[in-house]
Amino acid sequence: MLYWLTALSDGGDVFNLFRYITFRAGGAFLTALLFGFIFGRPLINVLRKRQGKGQPIRTDGPEGHFAKAGTPTMGGLLIVGALLTSTVLWARLDNPFVLMVLFVTMSFALIGFADDYAKVKKQNTEGVSGKLRLLLGFLIAGIAAYWAAQYHPAELTNRLAFPVFKDTLLNLGVFFVPFSVIVIVGAANAVNLTDGLDGLAIMPVMIAAGTLGVIAYAVGRVDFTEYLDVHYVPGTGEILIFTAGIFGGGLGFLWYNAPPAAVFMGDTGSLALGGALGAIAVATKHEIVLAIVGGLFVVEALSVIIQVFYFKRTGKRVFLMAPIHHHYEKKGWAEPQIVIRFWIISLILALIGLATLKVR
Repeated sequence: MLYWLTALSDGGDVFNLFRYITFRAGGAFLTALLFGFIFGRPLINVLRKRQGKGQPIRTDGPEGHFAKAGTPTMGGLLIVGALLTSTVLWARLDNPFVLMVLFVTMSFALIGFADDYAKVKKQNTEGVSGKLRLLLGFLIAGIAAYWAAQYHPAELTNRLAFPVFKDTLLNLGVFFVPFSVIVIVGAANAVNLTDGLDGLAIMPVMIAAGTLGVIAYAVGRVDFTEYLDVHYVPGTGEILIFTAGIFGGGLGFLWYNAPPAAVFMGDTGSLALGGALGAIAVATKHEIVLAIVGGLFVVEALSVIIQVFYFKRTGKRVFLMAPIHHHYEKKGWAEPQIVIRFWIISLILALIGLATLKVR
């Protein structure tokens, strides 16, 4: 919205600053951060008052989690609110990729909100039907994938790019949309599975979003793509503003979610943020890099898949408990120890993901 102030510029005044994506990304970050600090405590107070007993705790979960009973959920509303406000204020709203990513984020946030609301109302861990959640997720992701494909350059349309073998493009044809649906829905659910300890999910999301934001900015500049030898996708640079909003909103949320958490993110936040990461990867043609940058989420999701598959086949468990962060809890690791070590892993994976920009 503030980009429109450039119409008042003569090329050499303060209004000219709004032309620059980096300047507006800084504004989005500060806006989202302030939003979190200003509205965080009032929102938590409202959620605590309205939810009463807070988020239901799994009876079969780690024993230490029973002490968290009464903690309100739906804290993702704080992140989503900060992200929406900062993006609307600072990003160009005529950019199709920004609108696509916003569409995915807000739609998945609504699914998560409905699920959180059902859990709190029923006071059990059974929210909205899993099949319904998946069906809605597939529908939203399908629309987003088709949307993105309409604005990709002709030479990249319906094609999968590879991070190291940069001259190789795999033509997926009609399978591009189904593939992108798996990326977006998979990312949303992987982040959702990771959100099981105080502060565990939000920092890796911020790290992944920051990394993808840098990639989006580079991919959206023809001079950067020539130097880095990556595919040019016009318009993706504006996504940096969106990811700056995630980073600022995430920091504001982490202030209240740091152990011991005053509020949980809930599906409202985890599904929205995971879906956003998947949508950014599809928009920038960096779906495979997302699997590297978001490797922690991949491992969390795989641990559940492996556990369920192996248990159905043998009646035995590979992990003491899935997702894998609960496995380490069962082994006696302290919650902060798990969280910080997972943060470190996420940072390392992000650096590897960035390194693929120049590897040849």
